Amino acid sequence: MNDPGLHNPALPTKRPSLFRAWWPAAVWTVLITFESTDYFSSQNTGSMLYSLLTRLFGDINLYDFLIWHHYLRKTGHVVGYGVLCLLLLRGWRATFARTAAWHPPSALLALVATAVVASLDEWHQTFIPSRTGSVWDVLLDSCAGMVFLAVAYVWWRRQGVQEPVA
Repeated sequence: MNDPGLHNPALPTKRPSLFRAWWPAAVWTVLITFESTDYFSSQNTGSMLYSLLTRLFGDINLYDFLIWHHYLRKTGHVVGYGVLCLLLLRGWRATFARTAAWHPPSALLALVATAVVASLDEWHQTFIPSRTGSVWDVLLDSCAGMVFLAVAYVWWRRQGVQEPVA
């Protein structure tokens, strides 16, 4: 009853809402899981995209399209898992009540969690006949997380944000 934060909502709380911190990562993980289904197999996305592009632009060299489609899918891995890693970083930082500065344990946990999600995603794909699980995709996804974390770290440093002195 004597806690001033209970009666004055303008006072900041010690820790942000963990639900607010984690829901974006949870939703992103569900999105990745959905993209791991048969609906987003290379055959399905390739045939839909090829059909759409030939209707819009006329005949397209199939060989060139297949190469472009492969790199587009790998770019999706990089962006998808890079963003996941940043969302996990956001969740871990809030969990440890670190909002103003770079927090290495949060970054490490975000990277490990990204690798775990990537591994489970590829393992899941081994049970889908139109998909294949690949350790190389796990490596690509984990490296993407690491690169996005490095960019976030550089951004934090350029912003001049330092760890608070205890």
